[in-house]
Amino acid sequence: MSKKIYPNSTAALAGLLHDRMTLMVGGFGLCGVPQNLVQALRNSHVKQLTCISNNAGVDGAGLGLLLESRQIDKMIASYVGENKLFERQFLDGIIEVELNPQGTMAERMRAGGAGIAAFFTPTGYGTPLTEGKETRQFDGRWYVLETALRADVSLVKAWKADEEGNLVYRMTARNFNPPMAEAGQVTVAEVEQIVPAGDIDPHMVHTPGIYVDRVVVGENQEKVIERRKTRPSQ
Repeated sequence: MSKKIYPNSTAALAGLLHDRMTLMVGGFGLCGVPQNLVQALRNSHVKQLTCISNNAGVDGAGLGLLLESRQIDKMIASYVGENKLFERQFLDGIIEVELNPQGTMAERMRAGGAGIAAFFTPTGYGTPLTEGKETRQFDGRWYVLETALRADVSLVKAWKADEEGNLVYRMTARNFNPPMAEAGQVTVAEVEQIVPAGDIDPHMVHTPGIYVDRVVVGENQEKVIERRKTRPSQ
């Protein structure tokens, strides 16, 4: 068996976690979230975490579990909605929040994975989100300097992996997972299935195994639906 493959989520995180660390956690809403790794993270009781994620899950699911246990001190995110606990902790001063435009946050992750220290973007110029940041004018347009994002550990969710850690994501569950996988000093991937090396067409690989250090098949494969909307039958 490949040295990258671990028997369960707790084992996959063993030796990686400590207080005051920075984590990237994949997902958009509850789509593409490494739920089993998040549960193992909660069970580890590490605290004073900085978490980088699109949002903080919802009440009782995703990163919402870590908000319940007060393990997160700071969130770097692009969206605060859908989580009443997140809102309450922010308003009460329990948790620090750094908001980013969604595209800017994705690009900051990509820069972190590419070794780019910072970049200029026009997004957000003149808004409260960019107060205190360096600005510069190019060709008559104002830009804001944004720094790269990196993490001690990135937790990502993929559909399929091979024994070498090459990852394939499924549809919208791809979201922020690929840039996060590249921006972590150590990357742990929760997957639904592992196939032998060579079974994945190289052209279908979304994240090359060189970026992935550990792989685990999620113990609970439940697909949580964030909000269900139905129409009455005609």
